[in-house]
Amino acid sequence: MSEEIHQRCLVVGATGFQGGAVARLLAGRGHRVRSLTRRPAVARPDIAGVSFVAGDLGSRDDVMWAFKGATHAVVTMPLEYDPLRIETYAIHIAEAALESGVTRIVYNANTRVPADTAGVAAFETRRIAEAVLADCGVPLVVLRPPVYLDNLFSPWNGPALVDEGVLAYPLPADRRVAWISHDDLAVAVAAALFNDGLDGRVLDIGGGQAVDGNELAAAFAEGLGRPVAYQALPPAAFEAALAKAIGPNAAAGVAGIYHYMAEGTDERLMDGDPREAEQALGIKLTSIAGWVAAQPWQTWSSRPL
Repeated sequence: MSEEIHQRCLVVGATGFQGGAVARLLAGRGHRVRSLTRRPAVARPDIAGVSFVAGDLGSRDDVMWAFKGATHAVVTMPLEYDPLRIETYAIHIAEAALESGVTRIVYNANTRVPADTAGVAAFETRRIAEAVLADCGVPLVVLRPPVYLDNLFSPWNGPALVDEGVLAYPLPADRRVAWISHDDLAVAVAAALFNDGLDGRVLDIGGGQAVDGNELAAAFAEGLGRPVAYQALPPAAFEAALAKAIGPNAAAGVAGIYHYMAEGTDERLMDGDPREAEQALGIKLTSIAGWVAAQPWQTWSSRPL
């Protein structure tokens, strides 16, 4: 399928960081992009070429209206971890995609998912949504990313990284992770959306390299041009801090991933050879040091870099 023919893309989750990166890339390539959101107009991101329609994934009618005329769809579920609610959202999306004649759905699971049931809401709700979409009759490609580099360019990490050279994150130092950026995720999604031969694939995507905590710190040191040390943050402390920003329920859902990783029962879950995703999707991913060097870290500095 040629991406040169501009398509009508419905991006579920475009008000979030991941979906926003996808919507921005697709619109920048000339596709018509629409998204459904509960946010009032004043709280929606200003993304050139992206239109927003008011509505809720919990309303079948709202989802049907949002999908009307769409040729392709990208789905990232919100930070919601109630199984029944996520299943309802997925059913509405599946029915709307089928009725509107969508050519392909790309589902960003937002995380890797263990092979076996783990009893962790962050994994199991995404597994539920994937199963519903896979059974809806619309060609589906599933992307399962690991952890986002953009999490480190934030008010929680940026100041300590820039001013103190401390990279604190709730993963054990010996866990290897194929960190990926939101921008690289968007590139992967676009490839999955339009490239031929991918229907039915479930891809564990990752960034340009897989590293442990100390190697991650070394890549940041290279990109920043100053020493950086990795510090494994206790998941409970991470969850408590996150709860202040997004609320306790969402924070518990997100933090469930890090509690699971700290237990060490699936040490390779976030690992993997980045070349596999690159070859499958026909893309080239960014190195960690390259990503670090491109960010405006002075945003978080209390003194000039």
